[in-house]
Amino acid sequence: MRIGILSRNPALYSTRRLAQAIWARGHQAQIIDTTAIAVHLGAAATPAGAPQVLTANAVGLASTSPLPPLDAVIPRIGTSVTFYGLAVVRQFETAGVFSAASSDAIARSRDKLHSLQVMAQAGLPIPRTAVVARPEALLAAVQAVGGLPAVVKLIRGTQGRGVLLADHVATIAAMLRRAEELNQQAIIQEYIAEAAGRDLRIIVVGNRPVAAMERHAPPGDFRANLHQGGSAEPVTLDRPTAALAVAAARAHGLAVAGVDVLLSRRGPLLLEVNSSPGLEGIEKTTGVDVAEAIVAYVESAAGRSRRG
Repeated sequence: MRIGILSRNPALYSTRRLAQAIWARGHQAQIIDTTAIAVHLGAAATPAGAPQVLTANAVGLASTSPLPPLDAVIPRIGTSVTFYGLAVVRQFETAGVFSAASSDAIARSRDKLHSLQVMAQAGLPIPRTAVVARPEALLAAVQAVGGLPAVVKLIRGTQGRGVLLADHVATIAAMLRRAEELNQQAIIQEYIAEAAGRDLRIIVVGNRPVAAMERHAPPGDFRANLHQGGSAEPVTLDRPTAALAVAAARAHGLAVAGVDVLLSRRGPLLLEVNSSPGLEGIEKTTGVDVAEAIVAYVESAAGRSRRG
């Protein structure tokens, strides 16, 4: 098989590990800069109306060379290129190329509010959450999530950025105004004090959890993201938490996902679901070859897709 990795940076740990796993399993890996792909429509389409070809400046390819036929792609779409990245993934899907994550599933997980709505609709436990469009609704929103302090999150933030713990309504109002200036939206969420700066990151591949770690926030912070200076240790999941992570990934339509879980007095709560989870922290913490598990899934699922 020839498997493409959609990634803007071939030097990233996750990109390199996926490429190594592809080669190790006897396939060909092609790292492709997502933004270098030119999508051809209209006149470039086949008589049947399907897109004809994608061109790209990919690692190992000359500039604007036709992209070799691919059997599957593994999208690693960064937040900053979400819109164009989704268009590229849709184009591969239209051309009949299997994608490890569908464009619709990536879109659902990338928008934090939409993701929470998906999980709530599926009956999955999440922290109390509110979103407001007018300042006069702010106080009621804060009360709805349990009062102060409250967590404020940008809908399209990543790696713990755009997340604030606010002790005053005025602070929340200021962040909402800043979000509006950035053409963003923010959600207000209850603060789970008993979590004490700890959460779980669970990697789900093909409807099973393959690795899990407990992350700890650095002193003075409540965010447990490793990119914010946190630490981590491997953890063995109990059956309910493992099942919850799988259900969250399935609700988004994701076969490969990073699921973040907060442990509260009322049980585990789903924080968010990531369609392009980083591999470095989880692999180095747990010793699990997550990249190999992802490629094995793609190998199997792409084969079923061709036969179907």
